[in-house]
Amino acid sequence: MNSDYLVLPHFDPAIFEFGPIGLRWYGLMYLLGFIFARWLGVRRVQQANSGWTVDQVDSLLFNGFMGVFLGGRIGDVFFYNFDRFLQDPLYLLRVWEGGMSFHGGLIGVIIAMVITSKIQKRSFWATADFVAPLIPFGLGMGRLGNFINLELWGRATDVPWAMIFPTDPLLLPRHPSQLYEAVLEGLVLFLILNWFIRKPRPMGSVAGLFLIGYGVFRFMIEYVREPDVELFLDVITRGQLLCLPMMLGGVFIMLWAYNKSAVKK
Repeated sequence: MNSDYLVLPHFDPAIFEFGPIGLRWYGLMYLLGFIFARWLGVRRVQQANSGWTVDQVDSLLFNGFMGVFLGGRIGDVFFYNFDRFLQDPLYLLRVWEGGMSFHGGLIGVIIAMVITSKIQKRSFWATADFVAPLIPFGLGMGRLGNFINLELWGRATDVPWAMIFPTDPLLLPRHPSQLYEAVLEGLVLFLILNWFIRKPRPMGSVAGLFLIGYGVFRFMIEYVREPDVELFLDVITRGQLLCLPMMLGGVFIMLWAYNKSAVKK
């Protein structure tokens, strides 16, 4: 083992456990992301002519959280661990043994937004534009949870900031790709979206920018992240393949939003 690289300690994924009750770092990160999203959402509600109430935001965030949890878990199993699911269908229910898929969580959130929009009698795009800037902080916190859990590390490298993860059976110096994602998908995307909404924008454009921003950042980081599954034709990873429709969809939505706005003028 090369002592020139930072060797991470073996973090305990559980903050505390008391019988069947406990709190894990990964769960805490999601909780902090949810709390921050509510705080920011309520702050935006208090702005003049927001068109939202606190109760509506609470309902939207609760439904969105359920969409993230159910969609993320189902997506992780079907996108990345389907063979294991076929051998052991109950694996789907053992959430403490597996992870969460962003792309599955995104599908879950979209379904939750469709349902919530119908209940609140609001345009889907108005709901999506309101939610999009609230999401990146939680994404960043989730990646910090991955880092603490010593999972989803990057590819082997010799860069000076490489880290050795004790959960890596090869104990190779690797990219801390979880931290790259926390910065780009979390902090940078948060700043971009919340700068973008400082001025009135065409309906749907905020959601479109979110899809483009996340897709581009995730696609880039996949080059230094250890693939969850094998590469397709040694060219593209499963994560990158799932990002392509996000980026294309985001571009289409923004073009549609601005074109529709221009027609109205």
